[in-house]
Amino acid sequence: MTAVQAYPVGTVPAARSIRRFTARAPRGRGEGRLGALLGDLYTALVSVAVSAGVGLGAVQQLRVALPPPPEVPPPVGLSLPVVVAVLLVGAAGALLSLAGRLGPVGAGGAEAVWWLTLPVERRGLLRPAAARLPVLAAPAAAVLVTLLSAGLLGHTGAGLLRAALVAALGAAAVVLAAALVQSAGLPRRATALTGDLLMVAAPVGAAVLALSGAAPSTLPVPGWAVVVAVALVVAALAAVLDARLGRLPARTVRDSGSVAAQALGAVVSLDSRELGRALAGAVLRPGRRWSSRLRTVRGPATALVTADLVLLRRSTRHLVQLGVAVLVPVLVTVVPQLASPVGVLVAVLVAGAAAASAAADGARWAQMAPVLDRSLPLRHTTVRRLRMVVPGLVALGWSAVTLGAVALWSEGPLLDWLVLAVASAPVWAAAAVRAAYRPAPEWGGRLVITEAGALPLGALAVLSKGPDLVALCLLPLWVAIGVAAVTTPVVTAQVVLSAVAVLVASSTHEKGWFERSLEGEQRGRPAAGGAGGAA
Repeated sequence: MTAVQAYPVGTVPAARSIRRFTARAPRGRGEGRLGALLGDLYTALVSVAVSAGVGLGAVQQLRVALPPPPEVPPPVGLSLPVVVAVLLVGAAGALLSLAGRLGPVGAGGAEAVWWLTLPVERRGLLRPAAARLPVLAAPAAAVLVTLLSAGLLGHTGAGLLRAALVAALGAAAVVLAAALVQSAGLPRRATALTGDLLMVAAPVGAAVLALSGAAPSTLPVPGWAVVVAVALVVAALAAVLDARLGRLPARTVRDSGSVAAQALGAVVSLDSRELGRALAGAVLRPGRRWSSRLRTVRGPATALVTADLVLLRRSTRHLVQLGVAVLVPVLVTVVPQLASPVGVLVAVLVAGAAAASAAADGARWAQMAPVLDRSLPLRHTTVRRLRMVVPGLVALGWSAVTLGAVALWSEGPLLDWLVLAVASAPVWAAAAVRAAYRPAPEWGGRLVITEAGALPLGALAVLSKGPDLVALCLLPLWVAIGVAAVTTPVVTAQVVLSAVAVLVASSTHEKGWFERSLEGEQRGRPAAGGAGGAA
């Protein structure tokens, strides 16, 4: 039997020293230098400044190009300041929903495994994580409000500075409020649902104002008292959150950190599908009180369509996305400064892509885990076409409402626009399914070094699958909106292009017809020094 020698026990290290040690360890193994880091920081700051300047100039040119408001306001309409206010309220809802899904306070990877088990004060360990998202949200909100205020509303000088400060402080307050809800033990889906409802409330409120005729014509510029009041609110929220950081359960911190790490990896990899899965999976219920009996299942085909319907019905985020996609083009047609062919065309394009994408979540999940697709006795092309059923039905309803509003805007026959809506709906569904099943970029091949990091060759070609059908196969619809009229040749061309879009989206080939033809010619070409050389 051996005796264990008693060793002196030292003091427990402070949380700051643990963070410094963790940051020092990877730096010791890195090959970079401080000069390279400063160079990257300088490049990033210059890029942001140039982008902000270009954006500000573009928005100012847009304000100059917009027609002046009519002297006699129409009975149903909105002013440009009200549209800006609606955009800001919707952006606040999106920020709150994003903060609820990511979890403003989290630790992922090695930090969650090692830090949370140490006998160290947890509040000191989690302070940088709690400050990360508010610090990122504040300048983004300031830039957005600066562009909108200076470009569309014409604010300058001290008024523009106060608006930017209120926006930055308000964004930080929204994120800190989401963190306080997280520290109180409430589920993250409650915070995300609140943000989603706020996004829906913005266009709904705008529609109510437009119908009632009570929309204001101007927006007040915040004063310095408002700036000081919002700053005090942010300071109070930060102090309360700092006092509650030590009470956060380890499981909550780990879950938030894993979701944030998955979303960051999706952004770096340019994979919007993985980003959507990360944000959707962050607020899934662990269990359900009731289950659907799936009475519509009568065979393999109906089972696939029913699965897509159930997935859409259970996704609150996508239902909210559908509601916003319906209201946005309708509101654009009643804003005098935006109700031009270009404004209506852009609104229809953006809203249609959002509506079709919201209904194609089943195809995106099937691309990652094709268990259901391969277990059913169906051909691959048949599976792709069945995946278009739910997005097609959603696109049909969206097109009917949207093009009905366009008919009122163009003062044309409503029936003609509804026929065009039916003819163009399959293109939206085909584009959504084609984008969901697109292959991932080849990261093992040659890379292109850019300021934003390394990108594989052909990444943009991969990302264009889906939007290419919208750009090409919806040309008759774009022409009809541009000329504000629907003709028989336009409808006929749209029917033909819709059939082409469905055939293209049904194909399971990862490469296009031209690339496959070139590869076939290269395989059939005799090798140098072969039979011909021997002869």
